[in-house]
Amino acid sequence: MRYLSPMTDKHELRAAMRATRKRLAGLDPEASLRAAEHAEDLPPGDVIAVYRAIGSEIDADALSMALTRLGRQLCLPVVVERDAPMTFRRWSPGEPLELDEAGVPAPFPLAAAVTPDLIVTPLLAFDAAGGRLGQGGGYYDRTFSALPDAVRIGFAYAGQEVENLPVELHDIRLHGVLTERGYRAVP
Repeated sequence: MRYLSPMTDKHELRAAMRATRKRLAGLDPEASLRAAEHAEDLPPGDVIAVYRAIGSEIDADALSMALTRLGRQLCLPVVVERDAPMTFRRWSPGEPLELDEAGVPAPFPLAAAVTPDLIVTPLLAFDAAGGRLGQGGGYYDRTFSALPDAVRIGFAYAGQEVENLPVELHDIRLHGVLTERGYRAVP
């Protein structure tokens, strides 16, 4: 676990954690498969938002398949407007996708709009108190604010945990984190 100085700014931290995540992805390409083995440990919810991994984000494909086998409905986030909360559209592994306004693969507009009970989110870093450092675009924080009842679960490599993240007023904490070492709820 990395210790952060209280003076570390988010820009520096993002750069360092992008490098860390890339290194972890290269060191352990099977991490996402081990994490998926813990899908049944996630909190209950009928509709679960997953994501399509970009770059060195931990791949959610195996987790998506495991959740489907457990009978959970899946959806993906969709950026329709850059400064608005994301919307969610029903999705099943293997269904075709198109790029949304942020250039991220998303279900076609004809897919049913849904409200997830649980949102699995990628991240750059997390801490034991549920702090989450994202890419900096604010998409997930805006969405978490708009859906306060949705359970927020970070999905990451265990090596992305840091001692203490700088948290600002707009940062919304996670309820738990799933890594290749298992699921851990935030107390």
